[in-house]
Amino acid sequence: MMDCSALQVLALLLDLLAWFCALSTALLPCWLTMSTPLLPMESYQLGLWQSCVVQDVGGTECRAYDSLLGLSENLKLARLLICSSLVLGMLGILLCGTGLELVNSCEDRMKRTLSGVGGVLALLSGLLCLLPVSFVAHFAVKHFFDDTVPEVVPRWEFGDALYCGWAAGFLQIVSGLLFVSHCWWWQTQLQPQPEVALQSRRQRL
Repeated sequence: MMDCSALQVLALLLDLLAWFCALSTALLPCWLTMSTPLLPMESYQLGLWQSCVVQDVGGTECRAYDSLLGLSENLKLARLLICSSLVLGMLGILLCGTGLELVNSCEDRMKRTLSGVGGVLALLSGLLCLLPVSFVAHFAVKHFFDDTVPEVVPRWEFGDALYCGWAAGFLQIVSGLLFVSHCWWWQTQLQPQPEVALQSRRQRL
């Protein structure tokens, strides 16, 4: 039981780490980066909430988007998905934390249910985090290798937020699988074995 309890704690720590990575992904302005040969000392960054100009001498200047109505549909969808991922991820952390074997919160069956539901929420949160990150990456790759765009036109490249989002989604999926598999194992342990059930029935007879 101690090994399984340690596995639960490890899964919860992975879930916490993944949630903070997802939060960093949502807040970082460097989803996409671009630099031009004409201005080698200046680069541009594009995020969900703001765009930035990075200068080697003058530092970084960021500006939030003026209006929600002026945003593209892709950016609105990415915002919705990443925010939904954060909400589901936090709910999953709360449920999984309450369902730990080491926590004296409720009965074992209720703990198993909370742990299983929290694991499913972690899986959904990981998928919702991977979707916008992978879509933005696909958009960047598609336009990077677009033959109709002249070579002199600068291209958007992957920013640090994309890698952080991939790591967050992967860790959340791993954490969710650990919780769900532990819940299944817990269910098998709570069910009486056939030999034990048969022996108890004979004793009653």
